Amino acid sequence: MANNVDPRLAAFRAQAQGDAGFDAGLRSYMLSIYNYMASGVLLTGIVALLVYSTPALFAVFFNQVGSPTILGWVAMLSPLAIILAMNFGLNRMSETSLKGLLWGFAALMGVSMSVIFARYTGASIAQTFFVTAASFAGLSLYGYTTKKDLSAMGRFLMMGLIGIIVASIANIFIDSSGLQLAVNILGVLIFAGLTAYDTQRLREMYYQVAGTEFAGKFAVMGALTLYLNFINLFQFLLSFMGNRD
Repeated sequence: MANNVDPRLAAFRAQAQGDAGFDAGLRSYMLSIYNYMASGVLLTGIVALLVYSTPALFAVFFNQVGSPTILGWVAMLSPLAIILAMNFGLNRMSETSLKGLLWGFAALMGVSMSVIFARYTGASIAQTFFVTAASFAGLSLYGYTTKKDLSAMGRFLMMGLIGIIVASIANIFIDSSGLQLAVNILGVLIFAGLTAYDTQRLREMYYQVAGTEFAGKFAVMGALTLYLNFINLFQFLLSFMGNRD
């Protein structure tokens, strides 16, 4: 019997195989982002606990009341320089170099965040971390699976982010508890929204960089973005859930 194959069926099978390969590539891309991000958060936590639990090392960066020393300010401001270096040097840096900067960034964040162990109880820090992790997972899953375009929400959230940065700087001089409360509430809402928005944006970005040399680099940069969302969400939630030592 002749083995006749409908050419339309053959075309459909070829498309299905291509889509399956593309989906596998997308899953691998997103998994690498989450792995880099999670390892960065883990490194930050380890460094923060190590610095706090070593009094001589903690004293290098913070005084007895928790205010930063000169080296403490260096450690707190250096991450901003690393972010700028990663963004402006993306084209000429290798993927390995970007990874190294990501780990350095996470370690420096650990130094600056070690002071939270002096301000809050360990139990409340752990509780807030697990709440943050659960919230982040749910929000990121929504951003990954939703069919709704979140780009308009993203633009609104970015304006809100600029607003809370300006308000936080102004409150350094005003020292208003009411303004600080408003900043904390808006901070939770903004970074919750950004987590969903950035996840969708990173998923869509894969369609532009798949199969190019930039795919690995964008995975590292995506991990940095989600890392920042996680850390900021954690810090704002801690302002509500944290019990002072």
